[in-house]
Amino acid sequence: MNTNDKKQVTRREFLRRLGVGGAFAATSLVGCTPKGRTADTASERRPDAAKMTYRTTPTTGDKVSLLGYGCMRWPLVDPEDRNSPMDQEQVNRLVDYAIEHGVNYFDTAPVYGRGLSERVTGTALKRHPREKYFIATKLSNMRDFSREGALAMYRKSFEELQVDYIDYYLLHSIGGGDGIPTVRKRFFDNGVLEFLLKEREAGRIRNLGFSYHGDVKAFDYLLSLHDEIRWDFVQIQLNYVDWKHAGRRNTNADYLYDELWKRGIPSVIMEPLLGGRLASLNEHLTTRLKERRPEESIASWAFRFAGTPEGVLTVLSGMTYQEHLEDNLKTYSPLEPCTDEELTLLEDTAQRYLRYPLINCTDCLYCMPCPYGLDIPAIFKHYNKCINEGNVSASSGDADYRRARRAFLVGYDRSVPKLRQAAHCIGCRECVEHCPQRIDIPAQMRKIDAYVEDLKQGKHF
Repeated sequence: MNTNDKKQVTRREFLRRLGVGGAFAATSLVGCTPKGRTADTASERRPDAAKMTYRTTPTTGDKVSLLGYGCMRWPLVDPEDRNSPMDQEQVNRLVDYAIEHGVNYFDTAPVYGRGLSERVTGTALKRHPREKYFIATKLSNMRDFSREGALAMYRKSFEELQVDYIDYYLLHSIGGGDGIPTVRKRFFDNGVLEFLLKEREAGRIRNLGFSYHGDVKAFDYLLSLHDEIRWDFVQIQLNYVDWKHAGRRNTNADYLYDELWKRGIPSVIMEPLLGGRLASLNEHLTTRLKERRPEESIASWAFRFAGTPEGVLTVLSGMTYQEHLEDNLKTYSPLEPCTDEELTLLEDTAQRYLRYPLINCTDCLYCMPCPYGLDIPAIFKHYNKCINEGNVSASSGDADYRRARRAFLVGYDRSVPKLRQAAHCIGCRECVEHCPQRIDIPAQMRKIDAYVEDLKQGKHF
């Protein structure tokens, strides 16, 4: 299917779906922001468990918090060291606070956190009554397609999470590799999907779904089997940039959401902040949003957008720090759906944002380790940070060129050791097949290295 021909959901249709009724039940929704709302009114809002917005899973009747906890990036004992152990005590505190304030959906995977997330998440949740939370985890068999390997991973998740049933189980990262052939190898040809369907029938899996990145043909293929399989939910990437402007390596979220909506399948949302980039916009875009809601964070705009469609079951956020958790709790306790005017503003924000050449890296670490030692996520993170802070100049004739040049080069050497920088990429492409965002990593490395060399030599662009 040509992505240019896909059905687009208009803002009017987006708002229409917020009405009462349909395949999804929602509670605790309040009206749109009144005109003339003052900053003092906004600042009075505090996290309140009694006000958390919940949505209902149609097949099981689960009442799920609209804010879901993404467990990929739990805090580390030493935040400066990627290889540092996870801080179990801090994770416990975050989980306790989240549950106390109404969050009940926790999303992890065997590959998250260098393979430690499930264990840390299970340890934290085990301290609470089982009926207080829903656990989501995944079959992350992206490297080993054998039935034996897949079933061993599945059973290991139960052990690590310390549970005897999993509430939401996903086929992980559908659309990677070569699309449909890879899906067939991972789940069909080896009988793994048939096994999982029997596990759902036995109650050890309560809801079965999949998460999608990449080739839209794989997404469409699995949805074509819905009458046979009966997907309980699907996880998609949705934010106000990807809604209509996902680019050629992804699929517009309005298409993905609409295909799920018309089949009555709830959407679980990942990347509402586009890998964190929508939490920190450039000064101009920040000012425009702050003029409208001065007391609320820039991130809250993205979370309100992601939670506005009625067919969204929960919006995942990887809340490493307490302040992120508190801010998101305020946004969803309760949710104030985006108004038509605000949706227009966010669409314009998305278009302006895309004028800057950010790299769509979400720091998921699936590309690591690089066989040649590059720190791929750190390179992309520094590049994107410089763009957001105005430290990437389009021309050496820019008035701010000297300051931006120094900030980029000094920051690059500080954040990425020289032997791990883009100059050492040989283009082996081993990383590319593992990237959920379908980034052509070697091409981006060449671009960044060329830019760095031009800056070092003071070339005129």
